[in-house]
Amino acid sequence: MRIEATHRVQLVFSLLDADGNGVLEARDFDLMAGRVVAAAPGSDEAAHGAMRDAFLRYWTTLAAELDADGDGRITFEEYTACVLSPERFDATVDAFARALAALGDPAGEGQVSRPLFVALMTAIGFGRANIDALFDAFGPTPEDRIAVAAWVEGIKDYYAPDKAGIPGDRLVDAPAV
Repeated sequence: MRIEATHRVQLVFSLLDADGNGVLEARDFDLMAGRVVAAAPGSDEAAHGAMRDAFLRYWTTLAAELDADGDGRITFEEYTACVLSPERFDATVDAFARALAALGDPAGEGQVSRPLFVALMTAIGFGRANIDALFDAFGPTPEDRIAVAAWVEGIKDYYAPDKAGIPGDRLVDAPAV
């Protein structure tokens, strides 16, 4: 596993821990889903539902794979073991990536505008400078839009343990080594 992947996953764990208690629980995913859906008021109920379902699937995958003692809590070490194992988490990441990108493209045109991208990524908890750097890494059009497909692939790459030098690395403040 590359150190870059570990840095990316550390950041996501800290963001998903929405209540800040140091572990992931079902409530964290409910809180995060609510924040992200609220950032996309122009999307329809189906897109909102798909995002909520994707967050629920994210949690249920983690709980099913990792919560052996049934306490409803996932530590960082447990989280890393699952999300950096493609065979255990790829389908969940794919569903999450597609649902998030769909919120960014409410008209279904295959493009995401910078303002909506920023709103969604801010709702997740990423910093503005990092969000702009990521958006720029996706090669926006002159109209300041990125392709939905590029964002979906970028999200999937973010969770890949063997990837480095990817657009998603721009979300991590710590320099990749």
